[in-house]
Amino acid sequence: MNVIESAFFKTDAAPERQGDRLIGAILVDAGRLTVGNADRILRAQKEHGTRFGDAGINLGLLTEEDIRFALARQFDYPYLPSGDVSLSRELIAAYSPFAPLVEQLRVLRSQLLLRWHDAEAGRKTLAVVSTGRREGRSFVAANLAIVFAQLGERTLLIDADLRSPRLHRLFKIEGGPGLSGLLAGRNNAETIVRIPSLFELSVLPAGTEPPNPQELLGRSGFAQTLKTLSREYDVVILDTPPASEYADAHIVAVRAGAALMLARKNHSSLPEMTEFARNLELSGIALVGSVLNEF
Repeated sequence: MNVIESAFFKTDAAPERQGDRLIGAILVDAGRLTVGNADRILRAQKEHGTRFGDAGINLGLLTEEDIRFALARQFDYPYLPSGDVSLSRELIAAYSPFAPLVEQLRVLRSQLLLRWHDAEAGRKTLAVVSTGRREGRSFVAANLAIVFAQLGERTLLIDADLRSPRLHRLFKIEGGPGLSGLLAGRNNAETIVRIPSLFELSVLPAGTEPPNPQELLGRSGFAQTLKTLSREYDVVILDTPPASEYADAHIVAVRAGAALMLARKNHSSLPEMTEFARNLELSGIALVGSVLNEF
């Protein structure tokens, strides 16, 4: 075994977790570092008594982004490299987890864990709602689901907007069966798509646009489906259509039992929001918080 092999690989035959692996091995496997350059860094590290990452940066062979990427893999904190095109760039939590906006999403996650989420009490399911179009429901629902998954929570993101769904485009899921087919009894939970690059995240797309979305969502089967899925996942987040145009959002929130309301700065109607919030509370739905979307 040469110097590179001894520095990069363990001698036992047990399968390795990412957290057990050295930074150099992670970067080589990811194509961010060649074995030859890793050898140069190892020699410089030994000569100067520095850390692998510092030695690589000093040699101009690594960047701070490379080190953050490797550390994220070591600590099971998945995110995608900038050149990856497997998902939409709107999924900022997947591509830029250290951005200020994503830190705000983590603050929101923490607040939800404190004020809403309680697995033992069965509080796992949350509808993301707003009154009008272009207020950021899909953006917030998707990125919030990602930061929950990055925390290690088994997370399911459901596109319950059966009229103008977007999640399949954000996650680049090919057209096919989804929630609509599941509620119509034409397919089963195998339509849930696991997102391999984000470990703990799965997505249930909306599926084929049905002629009767409100009736499908209003059936008892939807409530039973959510109940079943909440036993399999730690967090279930649902995207919804605009509440001012369709009753679907109210129905989804009732089935979920809890809702997070969004408003977009200089866009949302305060009277519509106030009325919708009142209707949610009259229906016994826990309005766990509100978010002012500035993007």
